[in-house]
Amino acid sequence: MERFEEKTISSKKVYKGRIFDITNDEIILSDGKQVYKRHREIIHHPGGVVIFAQKDNGNVLLVKQYRYAVKSVQIELPAGRLENGEDPLFAAQRELREETGYIAKNWESLGYIFTTFGICDEKLYLFKANGLIFDKPDPDEGEVLDYFELPLSDVHNLVKNGTINDAKTICAFMRAIEQ
Repeated sequence: MERFEEKTISSKKVYKGRIFDITNDEIILSDGKQVYKRHREIIHHPGGVVIFAQKDNGNVLLVKQYRYAVKSVQIELPAGRLENGEDPLFAAQRELREETGYIAKNWESLGYIFTTFGICDEKLYLFKANGLIFDKPDPDEGEVLDYFELPLSDVHNLVKNGTINDAKTICAFMRAIEQ
């Protein structure tokens, strides 16, 4: 068995949820000298999209919403979950319109990130959008958020000073401005 390789012996679903499932996997791994048997609890998530949308005037679209898990209002880039089998670009276009009311003429992939690969297989696809045209927001039922725009330099300052702590927002922002 190769070092840095882990092989699944068995996998048992221990939780089935509306958004994600959890499995308890029995695995074997090796340090090159010895083989070890371990268990891994893995959260299986359908993935999502994050959109760095920049208007012609240079302002960046953001959303503000309450995040129950951390019991606070967070500032983020528009984002959302992939539907089963959904194309990431289509999902990004859908989420941008739902959350901000904007439609983008131009889309560019910024790659993807894994959010917490030690325990979860969630993969987020990052996009840059511009050539924005306003239509109207169409949030999901029960989705309470406000969208707004800030100059790029203000968003950068919010990232630097720790006001924006959302990892997916920071990653997409950094990839977008470092091109």
